Amino acid sequence: MNSIKSKVILIIFAVLSANAAWAQAEGGSSVSGSYLVYGLIVVAVLVFFMIILQVADNLMVIEAKQSGADQNGANFSIFPRWKEIFAPRLPEYLRDKPLTVLRRGHNINLEGEAEQRLDESVQAKAFAVQPPNFPGISPIPKVVVEVGDEVKAGDHLFFDKKRPEIMHVAPVSGEVIAINRGAKRSISEVVILADKDIKYRELKAFGLEGSSREDLVSYLLDAGVWPLIRQRPFDIIPEPEVAPRDIFISTFDTAPLAPNLNFVINGKEEAFQKGLDVLAKLTDGKVYLGLDGRGKEQPHPAFAEAKGVEIHYFHGKHPAGNVGVQIHHIRPISAGDKVWTLGVQEVVTIGRLFTEQRYNAERIVALTGAELKAAKYARTYIGANVGDLVKDNLANDHIRLISGDVLSGKKKTAENFLNIFDDQLTVVLEGDDYELFGWLIPALNTPSISPSLPSSFFPGMKKRAETNTHGEKRAFVVTGIYESVLPMDIYPQELMKSILIGDFEKIEGLGIYELSEEDVALCEFACVSKQPVQQILRKGLDMMREQV
Repeated sequence: MNSIKSKVILIIFAVLSANAAWAQAEGGSSVSGSYLVYGLIVVAVLVFFMIILQVADNLMVIEAKQSGADQNGANFSIFPRWKEIFAPRLPEYLRDKPLTVLRRGHNINLEGEAEQRLDESVQAKAFAVQPPNFPGISPIPKVVVEVGDEVKAGDHLFFDKKRPEIMHVAPVSGEVIAINRGAKRSISEVVILADKDIKYRELKAFGLEGSSREDLVSYLLDAGVWPLIRQRPFDIIPEPEVAPRDIFISTFDTAPLAPNLNFVINGKEEAFQKGLDVLAKLTDGKVYLGLDGRGKEQPHPAFAEAKGVEIHYFHGKHPAGNVGVQIHHIRPISAGDKVWTLGVQEVVTIGRLFTEQRYNAERIVALTGAELKAAKYARTYIGANVGDLVKDNLANDHIRLISGDVLSGKKKTAENFLNIFDDQLTVVLEGDDYELFGWLIPALNTPSISPSLPSSFFPGMKKRAETNTHGEKRAFVVTGIYESVLPMDIYPQELMKSILIGDFEKIEGLGIYELSEEDVALCEFACVSKQPVQQILRKGLDMMREQV
């Protein structure tokens, strides 16, 4: 309204000026005065026309909001938005698709991307199911097998004493060779020496049509796939009796050296669609698929043509592929909401229960990193031994093995096992050497978003990853760097400080329920204070879960 008033005043001023100029023109018979009069009249007419146009435009936008027609970011104004004017050029396949363009984020380009070929010669001999992979589980679950027992893939291994209906099962058949323990006698691993030919526990066929949700849940619990689903907030195993508001699946990964899911899904299209059908029966809401809208590669038809789901495309830098970021931009998590998330290969495993009548825990794993002789893909099973996967493939022995990507993955040794949700093994140089003068020496190989390092001016240059932190932990100063790389309407630095002081009300108000560790991993990378941001967030999530 203020803008309209100002324009009315401008018209009045223009008319009065025109009258004055007209009088001057008549008195002095000046030709230039006539031109001035005509010019002011034209300006007044144009301003009046713009006022009418803007009023009509505002009324149209208000009507669109009231009717709900402006959902999914539709623009009902006759004027383009700034982000539409400067929007990136998109490929043809994204035309008329629901697309979210993310302005914040950062890509870390590293050497050692896996070549898109499957090396069948890579074979792991031992596999493990690891209770610490599941936040919230009892540290000492009830183990129902003993060392020396023979098991089939899908046989029950242990269950949570708090929720005994949720069974954790063997990913392969073979002999249980170890039940390893950690601090305070907690169970850290149940290790199986795999058979050469995997044998499976027989499962009864289950008809989705006409079955109830309760019967389906019971079937999934007994089959052992329930722990493959994660519930937000808190990133825990979901409660069987509670139907989620919605279910979200990201079909692309933007983390450094992440596997190409278009390659991974080849040959598994039927099982993936069946998994989506199963998930749709478990929720009263929708199943959402987040698809790659960056334009580098068109999404696989298994994703783009999936049935019974709502598809959204995302364009932007990492963490655009994170399911948490996608939830935030599609339908954010509010207080009391419970939503489920899954990876593509977890959906395939659920689908195979119905297409193969067995618990098939097969995984396509990307073996990545510049310290490998050959970065490639391998076919294995959940919880494969890390040393077996990189056997005879290490370029040097001064390395660190990471289950997952370099931002959110966990450090492993050759005797350890891949975490259950990881489909990537990264091998990087161990950065335990002392750097003379540290950051004072210009370095092109140091990944950074800070302009103090020359490497920040060459974001497309691939760098050799190593684990040196290039500095020590220091005061937790406010820089705004977290907000510049997290494409969510959240103030992560304020949230972290609130967690450290235990301010429960502020923690909740700042949006902790929308976050998981992977969502803030890039903040930890960019942090000038070298704070363990992911560790702080997990502490906050555990604190809030105890209050529920």
